[in-house]
Amino acid sequence: MKMTLCKVIASACVAGALGLGATQARAQTGEVQEKPRLYTYVANWTIPRARWGDMEKDTAVSNKILDHAVASGTVVAYGDDTNLVHTAEGPTHAEWWCALSTAGALNVLDEFAKSAPSPVLASATKHWDNLYVSRFYNWRAGSVKGAYIHGATYRLKADAPSSSVSTLSKSFLVPMFEKLIADGSVQAYQIAEESIHTDDPNTFFIFFITANAEGLDKTSAALREATGANALAIPALVSMVDFTPHRDYLGHANATFK
Repeated sequence: MKMTLCKVIASACVAGALGLGATQARAQTGEVQEKPRLYTYVANWTIPRARWGDMEKDTAVSNKILDHAVASGTVVAYGDDTNLVHTAEGPTHAEWWCALSTAGALNVLDEFAKSAPSPVLASATKHWDNLYVSRFYNWRAGSVKGAYIHGATYRLKADAPSSSVSTLSKSFLVPMFEKLIADGSVQAYQIAEESIHTDDPNTFFIFFITANAEGLDKTSAALREATGANALAIPALVSMVDFTPHRDYLGHANATFK
């Protein structure tokens, strides 16, 4: 988004509104810094129910390619998930991998293109891809099976400052998730935007993975605590975010992090 005078003023107001939370976060965890760009490629599939069992076999084949990509340093994480809250138009399954460059993400895609066609993926009634980029993320190294992945979609208001995602991330999202990473409640998280825009450019996403269902409750409680601790956080959020198009995703996930 192009920064206008109104957005500069709004940015200053938001920074002031979140200043208390940011100061507290710095005192507790040190100043939050942007990390090198992390690119996440996600392949979404709508698979007929009769073929869901075949997806497990297909995923095992895909993991061989992804394990090699992790070993070579091409990617730093990968996983798969199955949707737990189905919608009429949504996906049933997804596969994803993360790299520290666009080339890394796309080189893995090229490897899949060279492999033998997958009969179960060919049976999909719908398929689409997303490529995300994040500067705020972290994970615990290792693998999780039967974990939970939660995704949330939000949209900034048209007059929100261009730095809104950074402001929200630094002020309370990253400090909150870092505490959850440290105590083991969360395995991984990222606050992302689309690198290749297939949706409104003002859209941003929050993804996190927990090893068990209890981690979902702990994250919800931490979010309530983080916003409740700063009386100005909610007004600041409302000033920047249009919650009308907000949507959530919840799935069972298997994931590996380097």
